[in-house]
Amino acid sequence: MGLRVLVTGWFSFEDMGASAGDLMARDVVCAWLGEAGIDYDIALAHPFEGGVAWEDVDPDAYSHVSFICGPFGEGPPLLEFLDRFSGRPMVGIDLTMLQSLDEWNPFEVLYERDSSRTARPDLAFLAPDHRVQVVARILIDHQPEYGSRDWHEDANRLIDDVLQARDAVVIPVDTRLDENKTGMRSVAQVESAIARVDASMTTRLHGMVLSIKNGVPPVVVDPVKGGGKIKRQADTIGWPIVFTHETATVEALTEALDYCLTDEARAAARACRERARATLEPMQQSLLSDLDRTAAPTE
Repeated sequence: MGLRVLVTGWFSFEDMGASAGDLMARDVVCAWLGEAGIDYDIALAHPFEGGVAWEDVDPDAYSHVSFICGPFGEGPPLLEFLDRFSGRPMVGIDLTMLQSLDEWNPFEVLYERDSSRTARPDLAFLAPDHRVQVVARILIDHQPEYGSRDWHEDANRLIDDVLQARDAVVIPVDTRLDENKTGMRSVAQVESAIARVDASMTTRLHGMVLSIKNGVPPVVVDPVKGGGKIKRQADTIGWPIVFTHETATVEALTEALDYCLTDEARAAARACRERARATLEPMQQSLLSDLDRTAAPTE
């Protein structure tokens, strides 16, 4: 029989806390096996899909059984797993061995992450970069003065539907600071979070403003029928990616988010910011002049 490896790890067991690092280390080893022309199966458990179940495979179909990444100790469910494959050479890779190797070592081949004899860098260092875009989710609570609660909830739900369908990191940001749902405590914390994302989706006026102020293109939904203060502000500063209760759909918002994640949209946001600043610049001197002109006598 040629070489054939069963690749296992904590991703092979339900509810055992498989992490992104576990899967990255697994993929490094699978790439090595593939490059060497070695056949392999990956054992996966819910919620991971597409592999085999280690409980169901024929142990004799494999020349080796590997366990990749994470803590490894003499206890359940590992003892049952080891017993099932007791006739196969065991290979441990990127493991933290919880007991001294003099006390217990079930592996014929062991390249541990750390043990009683040595330590190595984690195998995830060799994994290719995995990156997706980052989008801020800045939603408004119901404000009775701006229309029906249903309008606000509908708009927020549309944004959530768009974001849930996309492979992106979604950062919830609450611009309200008297009671903040996202644990932010200052203006700097709110603005820093918004400044670091690739785009935003918002039903808040200041979600739009703080995004554009930091050169972040926002998909803006004004939850008021016909548009209220948010659309008026967008029109005033010349930001075109704005929808009202009537025009917002999942399809339209998805297309808008696609655009807002482009370099063209980021340049447009910066240009919008500069126009807004230029418009506001004369206000300082005008305000000071008005204060001087309208001052009441003081004693």
